[in-house]
Amino acid sequence: MDITKVGIVGAGPMGVGIAQVCAIAGCDVYLTDVAEERLTAAVAAIGDHLEHLCAKGRLTQDAVRDAVARVQIGTDYKGFGDCQIAIEAIVEDEQAKRDVLSRLCQVLPADAIICTNTSSVSVTRLAAQTDRPGRFIGTHFMNPVPKMELVELIRGIATDDDTYQTVRGFVV
Repeated sequence: MDITKVGIVGAGPMGVGIAQVCAIAGCDVYLTDVAEERLTAAVAAIGDHLEHLCAKGRLTQDAVRDAVARVQIGTDYKGFGDCQIAIEAIVEDEQAKRDVLSRLCQVLPADAIICTNTSSVSVTRLAAQTDRPGRFIGTHFMNPVPKMELVELIRGIATDDDTYQTVRGFVV
């Protein structure tokens, strides 16, 4: 599966970092959070960080402009309708994660993969709350995401091999 659009739930440090690396890699990104001001601040933070990399000669001004333009924001879940992968990156609260997963399952395409950035909640338990446990996997990005080139992949008991291989290829 060619990943061209990624949806991310959570505009905290992890979600913002994930959005940034996805946008730099050429993916369109839909970033959502409950507060509009958090989303606006997230896009500004991504732009500032990329401008800093440009000033150091690591990115061109065109690359910065293009990456920032790839990040779309919204407080609803409509932007997930054409995502191949959705990444949940919210607070480590199992019930909150279950609520997000329920909302994602209502709007994501049937073949989309759902990832959780959890470090403490059972991936198998979360996957069981979805309509696609075989297309569910833990993707534990390390903080700060743009600087740490390490992502732990955690299979749930039902995670398909194809899901694992697709996500592995995506994060590499």
